[in-house]
Amino acid sequence: MAKQSGPADKKPARAIDWGEIQARIENSRSAIESGWTPAAGAKNRILKDRARALAQEPRRDEAAGEEIEVLEFLLAYERYGIESAYVREVYPLKELTPLVCTAPFVLGIINVRGQIVSVIDIKKFFDLPEKGLTDLNKVIIIHDDTMEFGILADVILGMRKIALRDIQPSLPTLTGIREQYLKGVTPETVVILDVAKLLTDKSIVVHEEVES
Repeated sequence: MAKQSGPADKKPARAIDWGEIQARIENSRSAIESGWTPAAGAKNRILKDRARALAQEPRRDEAAGEEIEVLEFLLAYERYGIESAYVREVYPLKELTPLVCTAPFVLGIINVRGQIVSVIDIKKFFDLPEKGLTDLNKVIIIHDDTMEFGILADVILGMRKIALRDIQPSLPTLTGIREQYLKGVTPETVVILDVAKLLTDKSIVVHEEVES
């Protein structure tokens, strides 16, 4: 008597082996590059395998580089941003030592845990309204591979991420010397500074020998 087959006798569906599919795609690609042209049926199978494999792979590259993180702060009641990659630390303005024979925008130097750092008041450099020094002033120490100095901030607002597509060209009101050091402006009117240009500008960099 023949045994009737039931649901329990059915073979389980075979799991898709994505590694095998990827290997087949790579083998086909190598063959094509060496001059072999697949038949129409084989070509269709290759294209289907490739589409299925790509559908399972997250497109991480699409999101890469679309945002920058900035440190936002106030200067003369305007909001500015500096890319966090250039920020070493934020330090309170204290024990400032003025320097003689320097440009008016050079406030002086401070001692940051034994390291002498020059401090720039970019309000004066940008010809912005003076607000005066208070206990709330902070120094944002910016740096790259070759240069480091501090810039004065009236108030630190915090870190935020900004989409690159939201950074638009400078506003008509941001004219004069400021326009030369700006990367752009966000829809919320946060002015993004071009820190790389600030760090390499010879008119800003202070070369001062300090005796120990």
